[in-house]
Amino acid sequence: MAGFEEWESFYVIVGAAAGALIGLQFVVMTLIAERPQLAAPDAGAAFATPTVVHFGAALLLSALQRVPWHEFETAALAWGLVGLAGTVYMVIVGLRMRRQRHYQPDWEDWIFHLALPLLSYAALALSALLAHAHPEEALLTVAAMTLVLLFIGIHNSWDTIAYNVFVRMRDSDS
Repeated sequence: MAGFEEWESFYVIVGAAAGALIGLQFVVMTLIAERPQLAAPDAGAAFATPTVVHFGAALLLSALQRVPWHEFETAALAWGLVGLAGTVYMVIVGLRMRRQRHYQPDWEDWIFHLALPLLSYAALALSALLAHAHPEEALLTVAAMTLVLLFIGIHNSWDTIAYNVFVRMRDSDS
């Protein structure tokens, strides 16, 4: 379908990166889990699990953009559902962030773990609604939000790893 062909290389690169980073996230979490005294499942549900979801959303969006859709509106519906589901999920994540007591989020955490992902998923949903009238802008929005979700996942992975290595492991050793 016209409009999608130009994006093939972009989504192959982004999808491959998202898939590889999902695997690395599992490896890191397995290594961190070997220190049982550091277990904090409610903090994990608020901070670690959403990171894998963002990587998964980037992978899913990359795959959806490569499907040979027969109608542009069907593709828009698919990415719009990802955006809607992500928006609802981020509301749940926000509640989890407020309820967990193992870590006090700072302003950067609220931005990268809640505000940016919420805005990204909402932009996906909104772009689907506007896709018929503005197809090129909608495709650019999907590409941009896919990349934003990938970078959010990278930031949040590093943030989680750095916190566990430099703060929690140090505190448990003393």
